[in-house]
Amino acid sequence: MSLGLTPDHVSSENFGFMREFMQREAAIVVEPGKEYLIETRLAPIATERRFESVNDFIDHLRRCAAGDPMRTEAISALTTNETYFFRDVAPFQALREVVLPDLISRRAGAPLHLWSAASSTGQEAYSVAMILADHFPAQAARILGTDLCPTIVERARAGIYHQLEVNRGLPAKLLLRHFVQERGDWQVSEALRRRVEFREMNLARPWPPLPAVDVLLLRNVMIYFDIPTRRQILRQVKNVLRPGGYLVLGGAETTVTLDPDFRPVTVGPAVFFQL
Repeated sequence: MSLGLTPDHVSSENFGFMREFMQREAAIVVEPGKEYLIETRLAPIATERRFESVNDFIDHLRRCAAGDPMRTEAISALTTNETYFFRDVAPFQALREVVLPDLISRRAGAPLHLWSAASSTGQEAYSVAMILADHFPAQAARILGTDLCPTIVERARAGIYHQLEVNRGLPAKLLLRHFVQERGDWQVSEALRRRVEFREMNLARPWPPLPAVDVLLLRNVMIYFDIPTRRQILRQVKNVLRPGGYLVLGGAETTVTLDPDFRPVTVGPAVFFQL
């Protein structure tokens, strides 16, 4: 049913529905005044699925069953998947120079577990894998990457990146060492892909059983959640982070005022959090 609006302008009713939809399904807060975000992110799906307008597409979301793939497409489109290799540099320098040597010493040869939560298309998890492969080749370690969106998780598993994506943050020597060229794109080597497991997971819902982790990278995602959801996530972090393990947040994120059990620690050029 057409609402009589141009395809580029979402109605106030549909904007309200999408705000509630994203809060309910992904705990993501869409601020008032962000109608343009809904319009620009959903327009390509509406066009591909042959709806006459974004409003028509949202009308379908109102009516469709929980398992309808278009619901997942909408959530994926409205989820920020900005990422690149060795993003922000300092956390990876801290991992290489301080955190991993510390953990390897304290764990006395036991395997390490590292988790890249909200891992998007996988660049963060593969960046960690490269550090381990190049600087700590004898250390047994498993890396878990999780993300909300099935299509994004599949991309991460495949480990195939366009030239522009490998140009962002990835030194040429690492590209040549850990990737193979595939029809103009670049694929992470099989050896490196074996180090990383990717799964679907909604951080804002009860977590499935997970191995205890030594390093939890939860970067640049908490800012999209409201305060109660951030606190809920930190409570669940406490159930999986090993004593002496490290929680890594984004540069604009902190546990201060959210959970007093975490304390900030300066780790080389970065600030991480421990219990």
